[in-house]
Amino acid sequence: MTPRALASCLCKAPSLSFPIGYTPITREGAAANRGGFDAGVDFGIRRFRRGERVNAQSRKETLWILLKGAATITLEGFTSTVARGSVFDEGPTAIHVGPGVPVSVVAGSVGAEWAVAATTNARPVASRLYRSDEFASENRGAGLAQGACQRLVRTIFDHRSRPDSNFVVGEVVNLPGRWSSYPPHHHPQPEIYHYRFTEPQGYGHAEVGETVFKVRQGDTTKIPGGLDHAQVSAPGYGMYYLWIVRHLPRRPYKGFTFTPAHTWLLDPARQGWQPASSLLT
Repeated sequence: MTPRALASCLCKAPSLSFPIGYTPITREGAAANRGGFDAGVDFGIRRFRRGERVNAQSRKETLWILLKGAATITLEGFTSTVARGSVFDEGPTAIHVGPGVPVSVVAGSVGAEWAVAATTNARPVASRLYRSDEFASENRGAGLAQGACQRLVRTIFDHRSRPDSNFVVGEVVNLPGRWSSYPPHHHPQPEIYHYRFTEPQGYGHAEVGETVFKVRQGDTTKIPGGLDHAQVSAPGYGMYYLWIVRHLPRRPYKGFTFTPAHTWLLDPARQGWQPASSLLT
């Protein structure tokens, strides 16, 4: 990968808060045309003011993930009200529709903020509203590496549950000062991570292969297939990221491969070096 393409893997947020309206972050095919890396996804943030209505219809498969706020959704004749106060303490709410399916979103009294992803898909895609009470957080990494990589993982859907989709999507909540996507792993398919922190000044470090980016509130990383991508949050700051994997043609994402040098960390009996107690007094 060229230095220019690698540099394009970090998409900085415009500010600590996204403006009202739609802010595009990545575009399917656009980065490759400019010598950058193309993750194969249209991705951006749609922020609503109180009471604002948006009627959306795309030629692409589209996924809306509620980050905060409340809204009334109308989808194929079905209307429902959804809300989310915190990406850290509450599970995901998401709207998933196929090409050409209209969606109406009306923001509630506190407004709303959504992450929106879209990608080309020639197959029919079943419409679905996913609610937060459908998901349980997986306490992944507990008991490994002295607790240094314990985190909460929520998979919204994968290839097994949604073989009609060109996405696999979920969320991770990093505990302060701890790692995720760890031990380091990789897969052939490209991926996007979008970050939020418990405090506006919070930050973390994101590995994309051998390159490390400092990530802050609202930043996004694009991860090329085949590169390791472990993450760590700074002590004191919880770090959330939405992750979206784009399937490759005839090669859907079904899992990842750990980097062999670090697979010993998966053994609970091998916790790694620990200092003598006398050094800690």
